[in-house]
Amino acid sequence: MAERPAPVPVERLRFEMPPVFATAGQARAHRKERLAEALRLLGRLGYEDGVGALVSVRDPEFADCYWVNPFGRAAGGLTAADLLLVDGEGRVLQGERRVNQLAFGVHAAVHRQRPGLVAVVRAQGPYGTALACLGELLAPVTEEACAFYEDHALLDEFVGDGDPGRIAVALGPYKALILRGRGLLTVGDSVEAALWWFHAAERAARTQLLARAAGKPVPVEHRAAVAVRERFGSDLAAWVSYQPLRDAVLGAPSGVAPGAPSEAAPGPVPGTSPEAAPGVASTS
Repeated sequence: MAERPAPVPVERLRFEMPPVFATAGQARAHRKERLAEALRLLGRLGYEDGVGALVSVRDPEFADCYWVNPFGRAAGGLTAADLLLVDGEGRVLQGERRVNQLAFGVHAAVHRQRPGLVAVVRAQGPYGTALACLGELLAPVTEEACAFYEDHALLDEFVGDGDPGRIAVALGPYKALILRGRGLLTVGDSVEAALWWFHAAERAARTQLLARAAGKPVPVEHRAAVAVRERFGSDLAAWVSYQPLRDAVLGAPSGVAPGAPSEAAPGPVPGTSPEAAPGVASTS
């Protein structure tokens, strides 16, 4: 009878973490590639409606400058070469097309209000918009929704993009904002995290609306909801969760075979390790 295999040492098990870069140029190229990828994912998931969807990513070197998708182009077909570099006043510094000035004003205000943020997502999803029409927060009725527990806000009046300062203030220190009558806005310390929070909030809104249609949803009690948020509500947890979503919707990154290393060697996030990283354990 064959011997039972010995456990593989943890240090030999591969686990992807957010990459680190030696230069601003390397970080910029990576952010642009991930922004273009996130835009394609938004398009594939149906979170695009006309010209309203906009995703912005802070440039790692130039102060008050951001990479965004061009106005009037479908997100699903964009590449890094299509992106625009725009300053905080909405002036295009690099690129050949116009920017959605009205929508970008909100992004600029949010970035200035929260200088530690890297990315902002504002797109259209049917369930987040439906919940916004009710003027409600995401209720902690599922584990996924608990990631937003006491970490998102509601702007409980209709405020258009023409008043970006009020939207930025309403977001406060949180990861997501529900704009009454309009939909969702999410942020993160990477474009992957911000995109994941948008997708997760959209799914949580869908479950909440379905549960209410079927009966009376029962919320998770406070202490348990806080515990779930602390484990699965970090931007690192969102970055990790985004990876299989990207692979499922878009396939492996361009030029990389499934299971092969990415174009940049992933490095550790300061103060974390794969074993201690929050939100990466199985929820089953």
